[in-house]
Amino acid sequence: MSHETLLFLAVFLACAVEAVEAVTVVLAVGVTRDWRSTWFGVCAALLALALIVAILGSALTALPISTLRLVVGGLLLVFGLQWLRKAILRASGFKALPDEEAAFANEIAAARAAGAEGRGIDGYAFTVASKSVLLEGLEVAFIVVTLGGSQKSFGLALIAATTALLVVVAAGALANRPLSRVPENTLKYAVGVMLTSFGTFWAAEGAGASWPGEDAVIPALIALTLLSSLALVRALRRRHTGTLSSGTGTVPA
Repeated sequence: MSHETLLFLAVFLACAVEAVEAVTVVLAVGVTRDWRSTWFGVCAALLALALIVAILGSALTALPISTLRLVVGGLLLVFGLQWLRKAILRASGFKALPDEEAAFANEIAAARAAGAEGRGIDGYAFTVASKSVLLEGLEVAFIVVTLGGSQKSFGLALIAATTALLVVVAAGALANRPLSRVPENTLKYAVGVMLTSFGTFWAAEGAGASWPGEDAVIPALIALTLLSSLALVRALRRRHTGTLSSGTGTVPA
């Protein structure tokens, strides 16, 4: 699998995961409150994210290539390890799996409890929709900018993010309900593995190391990260079984 294909998949999956969470909130607010105000909030958040991506992209591409790789690698490791840690804890049973149906119900209840919408723009719908899209999109914006660190890859990263957003929004609109059947933790696991592997590759290059085979080593890093994480899931699952037997359920730090 080529470097460009792996990059596209990493951005697509990351954006899809965050989009599922944002669509859940947007659907709940739109159905319960006011769709016009909800869409205004979504558009405002998307414009803000576009501005952030443009600013960060310009700033990163101005850096020397070695510094760029080190910065990009470090940021990807931060995001990748964070996603991978949570996915491992969920896969091993130490954390509950995401429940979009429950999240949708909670948002519906909160929207109904917020009171009447009044005339004009519904402030509650606008604020909740824009905040959800902005918060979920910020992480994706950083991933798009970092994975598309060079101008050549930046366009590909944007295409992947846009494609994922359109797919999830279309699926949510057709279903008119949260996408609870999406294997969210599996997607987060895959994204965590890929971001950690890309981050390791670029951080090492930025620090002055050279990889045998250059970009061709990335699939091997992905395989190594995946196998290591699966071994950790297996070990933690055994530990979790032991904590259940002893009556404790402490989540590892």
